[in-house]
Amino acid sequence: MKNLFELTDKVIAVTGAVGVLAGGTAQYLQEQGAHVIYLDLNQDRVDQAVAEAKKISKKCCGYACNVLDQAALDVVYEKIMDDIGRIDVLINGAGGNMPGATIGPDQDVFDLKIEDYSKVLDLNLKGTVMPTLTFAKAFKAQKAGCVVNFSSMSATQALTRVLGYSNAKAAIDNFTKWMATEMALKYGPGVRVNALAPGFFIGNQNRALLIKEDGSYTERGQQVINKTPFRRFGEQEEVYGTIHYLISEAAKFVTGVIVPVDGGFSAYTGV
Repeated sequence: MKNLFELTDKVIAVTGAVGVLAGGTAQYLQEQGAHVIYLDLNQDRVDQAVAEAKKISKKCCGYACNVLDQAALDVVYEKIMDDIGRIDVLINGAGGNMPGATIGPDQDVFDLKIEDYSKVLDLNLKGTVMPTLTFAKAFKAQKAGCVVNFSSMSATQALTRVLGYSNAKAAIDNFTKWMATEMALKYGPGVRVNALAPGFFIGNQNRALLIKEDGSYTERGQQVINKTPFRRFGEQEEVYGTIHYLISEAAKFVTGVIVPVDGGFSAYTGV
């Protein structure tokens, strides 16, 4: 019987590939036999990521690429097409937040810094739209390909403090559904666009917000745990299987969905 989850030699481009979730996913997919292209802003960090990846297999490469720079995206796309000849999957892992787009515990919404808010919208929304429109040109020609975007628990509910990030991720959900529809209607059922909505995972950006130096939870961290039926934070490898599924033949009739991987956070009201 055919293995519906086979990824051997699939060409997968990952933006934000030096980050915790996207970077770990890139390595996992390489371990499954895929040819992974590591993309991130800083050349030194990309080089480090590729050096580690080559310990897994030689089927990898990396490029420094600003997801908000169309010229840079075009150059990387042409290099990939010249060197490899195709792209099968794009994982949009680039994103992030800024203090000025966040409402601190001693602030209110009127303290929002619009310049930082705009930057967060650009990084998370345009930083997904622009790579998708660039790399999906291959999917149009091939009549086949997959996109996986990163959404968030903040996309569908009023998660306090993170206004800019929430607004951007809500737009990611809409973009995912919009592109799924557009690509299928125009280029056929071989082109699929989905998203993953991680729950709360500990990374460099949010560690101090959620966990104290002694390992206990901050007030914010305890609030998250209280609303998570699993009563714990996620572990990074717990996103890998869902992404594996979404880009495999096992999900060939799945498009336009946002899949929560959140320990029940999105299902539970807290009462």
